[in-house]
Amino acid sequence: MKDLGELSYFLGIEVVKHGRSLILSQSKYAKDLLVKAGMYECKPSPSPSSTKPAILDPDSSFEDSHWYRTIVGSLQYLTLTKPEISFAVNLACQHMHAPKQSHYIAVKRILRYIKGCIHQGLYFVPGPLHITGFSDADWAGDHVDRRSTTGFCLFLGPNLISWCAKKQHTVARSSTEAEYRALAQTAADVSWIQQLLLDVHIDVSLPHVIWCDNQSAIALASNPIYHARTKHVEVDYHYIREKVLSK
Repeated sequence: MKDLGELSYFLGIEVVKHGRSLILSQSKYAKDLLVKAGMYECKPSPSPSSTKPAILDPDSSFEDSHWYRTIVGSLQYLTLTKPEISFAVNLACQHMHAPKQSHYIAVKRILRYIKGCIHQGLYFVPGPLHITGFSDADWAGDHVDRRSTTGFCLFLGPNLISWCAKKQHTVARSSTEAEYRALAQTAADVSWIQQLLLDVHIDVSLPHVIWCDNQSAIALASNPIYHARTKHVEVDYHYIREKVLSK
């Protein structure tokens, strides 16, 4: 082993140090991806996805599925420092096996968004060691199978350290169920982060706070009376209740 000095570039991730703060970005990786996709001179987009996805009539198959998988796979790696594209990339990943023209239009929208924020990344500063989570769900957001998408992000002090955008395994029969399953996944990730920090002998202050914008899910986590009307979320109910009681 040998000392290579201060970290500046590792596996496509650029590290810039400013005093006691760090900036992590993938600007070179993003530029190379845009060049590979032939979109380096494209017009930037203000957002990575549209609220109304493109639906072509008829929506023909994309002629080069291997090229689609190559670009989307590269976008997956880019989410390491650009969490805001996680949801859009997750949607693109769901059509790897048989992409349509509309799916590639959505992928190009992501690339256009990246063009406008190539140098942006994650900013880390020293701060208090407490974990804060934000949980949400897109109830029945998939127009094909009507499954919901879980989204959450975790902060250690002021620093974003973990995030997720993932389709739920079952169809939620209410927005409460969708939000509650997202809340359970967030609580599981908080517990994992806490245990990881304890394993490296870093004490974190309790209790951890998880923010959720669904009043029914919040009430369900605190009031056992709601359990009789929501037996289909029994496992997640008991899991969240256990976490609330253990602070």
